Amino acid sequence: MALLSFERKYRVRGGTLIGGDLFDFWVGPFYVGFFGVTAAISALLGTLLIFAAASQGPTWNPWLISIDPPPIEAGLAAAPLNAGGYWQIITVCALIAFGSWALRQVEICRKLGMGYHVPIAFSFAILAYATLVVFRPLWLGAWGHGFPYGIFSHLDWVSNIGYQYVNFHYNPLHMVAITFFFTTNLALALHGALVLSAVNVPKGEEVKSPEYEDTFFRDFIGYSIGTIGIHRLGLLLALNAGFWSAACIIISGPLFVGSWPDWWDWWRTIPVWS
Repeated sequence: MALLSFERKYRVRGGTLIGGDLFDFWVGPFYVGFFGVTAAISALLGTLLIFAAASQGPTWNPWLISIDPPPIEAGLAAAPLNAGGYWQIITVCALIAFGSWALRQVEICRKLGMGYHVPIAFSFAILAYATLVVFRPLWLGAWGHGFPYGIFSHLDWVSNIGYQYVNFHYNPLHMVAITFFFTTNLALALHGALVLSAVNVPKGEEVKSPEYEDTFFRDFIGYSIGTIGIHRLGLLLALNAGFWSAACIIISGPLFVGSWPDWWDWWRTIPVWS
């Protein structure tokens, strides 16, 4: 990538948010910037702390290593390292790394004169993570409500949360989130398949134009959203999938503590069904 002829045109000075020209440079094809430095430092520190915390545990099996948050009774206080302190510091490192990565994307967009769609989209993924390890635990009054950093332990946490509310699939916002996830998958599959079918033609044939793509969907479903439209739709679907997945977990506990299947009793008792 670094040897491509057009890169020299776009590798311009400026566009930085912090630091001016001090960190305004590239390493190979990667733009660094102030937030590239903070992302690298926090990511490296967090990774080293993961290994340090794992060294205190009973196993080096990567499937079973678990870095747990502080116990519920510890509340929102700073915990000793081996009693949730590692989890707290690793979480801070992760938040700094993710936030730095998004702000680094902002600087790249400023350099290229692009819109901020990419960092805005990435911020929804950060929101989903922060909801699980910051906002929901804060609302519930204990860092222990965050999820543990481990493979099996994380899966166990997800399963336990589901059973804690009897059946999480009856959470209405979970239904909305899953619908957006599946629809995003469908839209991406259709879009990717359509583009490949148009441009990946047999040797000797001409690559098909967007007119062919539009015609296919007009014949298929009666309407074509267009080349820009499909990307707007894809972004909208993906952002909604991330947002409603965060919303469905933050209402479970802070706003509702009962059984999600029982929550739907209001629907069954509407007079029109009697």
